[in-house]
Amino acid sequence: MRRIVCRELPDGSIRNVQPFHISLEGLEKAILCRDDTDYDAMVKVLCVSARRKNVILVIYAVVSNHCHAAVLAASQKEADAYGQDVKKVYSMWFNRRHGGKGILQKVDIKALCLDSDWYVRNALAYIPRNALDNGCNINEYRWSGYRAMFCRQDGQGRKVASLSKRERIALLHTGDRLDDVAWRIDGDGCLIPSSICDHTYLEQAFENDQAFFLKVIGNQNVAEMQHKLVEGPRRMQPDSDYYKTVEEISLRWFQTPVSDLSLERKIRLVPYLYRTTRTTVPQLARILGLDRARLAAILGKADPGAMA
Repeated sequence: MRRIVCRELPDGSIRNVQPFHISLEGLEKAILCRDDTDYDAMVKVLCVSARRKNVILVIYAVVSNHCHAAVLAASQKEADAYGQDVKKVYSMWFNRRHGGKGILQKVDIKALCLDSDWYVRNALAYIPRNALDNGCNINEYRWSGYRAMFCRQDGQGRKVASLSKRERIALLHTGDRLDDVAWRIDGDGCLIPSSICDHTYLEQAFENDQAFFLKVIGNQNVAEMQHKLVEGPRRMQPDSDYYKTVEEISLRWFQTPVSDLSLERKIRLVPYLYRTTRTTVPQLARILGLDRARLAAILGKADPGAMA
């Protein structure tokens, strides 16, 4: 498969983009979606934020205390910005609707680059499986992009571009102009998944074979994916375990063990590891064999012992 592809982005530019897994987690089991209105709002935030932050939504799944999405972005920076916008906008919605003030502090967002074919396929399969967390059938779950895959629904529903500003605010919770989008809504005012997802990317990742897609979903090691995509990046690991994590990334990126990496390659890894895993400058220095002060300077940290 071609992991990196050329796409026209929402701003009209044509760039090479790569896949990222975005996870939004309610810390301490905070409930993010209390009812269908919240679920619908989260899906719409995923779409509006993608347009604002110039990324392309591939597939998503929203459940009660977390959501997952795969997007195509030109860089880690843009994927991070998308995740933060989703967190900010949805938190504003939730607090306004439910009268709360603290949901922003109870939500964590991570954007992880899917840097191998294995990661791409397993992440794209793992996302719709999250419907099972709500005790629902994957095929019928309303708050997932699964129904967009291998299913042509062109021309169904009403064009979002035809909505008035008042209708956009009422149905999509945004005053953004959307006269250039291909999105469509159904009779209940919900976005139609096939109109908002780049299903072509997912289908090509599975060789345009739906049976292959379903096989990966059915045979997936869910605990492994939960650790790699959700829990691992959020949990501080002891050095022995963290070394294995870094070793795995080093082998994916450079086909080289950490111990044999050049200084240049170690420096390339540092910002990625610091953004996408829970670690410290001292731990990174130990694992990579780098001077703490130099590593801190690379990251723009005044204190070599600062936490991520």
